[in-house]
Amino acid sequence: MTDILHLNRDPKDTRIIVAMSGGVDSSVAAALLVEAGYDVVGLTMQLYDHGETIQRKKACCAGLDIYDARTVAEKLGIPHYVLDYESRFKESVINEFVDSYLMGETPVPCVRCNQTVKFQDMYTMARDLGGHALVTGHYVQWQLGKAGPEMYRAVDPTKDQSYFLFATTPDQLSYIRFPLGGLSKTETRDHARRFNLRIAEKPDSQDICFVPDGNYARIVERLRPGALESGDIVSMNGEVLGKHTGIINYTVGQRKGLGISHSEPLYVVRLDPEKHQVIVGPKEALACKGVVLKDLNWLGESVSPNEAIAMTVKFRSSQEPFPATLIFKDKGYAEVIFKQPEYGVAPGQACVFYDDNRLLGGGWIVQPLSSFE
Repeated sequence: MTDILHLNRDPKDTRIIVAMSGGVDSSVAAALLVEAGYDVVGLTMQLYDHGETIQRKKACCAGLDIYDARTVAEKLGIPHYVLDYESRFKESVINEFVDSYLMGETPVPCVRCNQTVKFQDMYTMARDLGGHALVTGHYVQWQLGKAGPEMYRAVDPTKDQSYFLFATTPDQLSYIRFPLGGLSKTETRDHARRFNLRIAEKPDSQDICFVPDGNYARIVERLRPGALESGDIVSMNGEVLGKHTGIINYTVGQRKGLGISHSEPLYVVRLDPEKHQVIVGPKEALACKGVVLKDLNWLGESVSPNEAIAMTVKFRSSQEPFPATLIFKDKGYAEVIFKQPEYGVAPGQACVFYDDNRLLGGGWIVQPLSSFE
């Protein structure tokens, strides 16, 4: 385990802070470190009102999950603290998610949560507690390269979470470790059974944690009354084809459920929040030759403005990276040009960069560059 953490310290003299969500992964990470002889402390974030979420089975960082984390910590014999980040989470993640939807974007709140609450607030708390490292249960691999720490995709491609960690800074990466990156989920559950942890068979969370039923429109409407303002569904040349009950019910690339009839299949190609319009067109109108990015986070070697680098990228967590060229601009902006057109690219998504299995960073899509003539 010492080799996995790359700390070059005697475990018994090394304090490790483990972010414990109450799930199988973080619980096994804590158990493995205790077994290896580290001085382990568990931290759990409370991100919701406990009373409202006690029975939610798919919501992490609340209710039953806090109880599960505490129970695991007791079994392992380690200190455990619950941190109230409810207001911070609402401000930095939920409100931004809601506002992004209202602007017609496709947000990725799990990245924002890692970027703010987990890898800033919890990172700071871990240092305040004297931790030599902060450990999470994410499925990514940490390696020490020639110029410093590097992050790689997990051994188990079906569990790889590098997409959600693209915004991790070099400073954070030097302090955070991911001991499960070399394991499959099956191996992790085997460890949970070996440690006789009560959460060994607990299912993985599948949805956005604060939208456990998958109904994004409902939470947007609850937090922003009036968000479901109706408007027109229009063709790309402005012809009104029907009505909608709120642009937050639509996503770029959507075909089914449009509620309109036409001689050819139509897809959502753009959302216009100012005019409250859903713009539809043929599939070829979704073709995208590249994207403009903002808030670039770069984990590779030093680069110069306007330098172009060949790599692979992806804009959905589940897709395989595909060939593209990254062109660096100034003030955190960049352009990515795809080798082949891609479909269904939307503002608000993350575009994440790779060199083979190494994570090179990423940015937030401001504007897709259309290939449609």
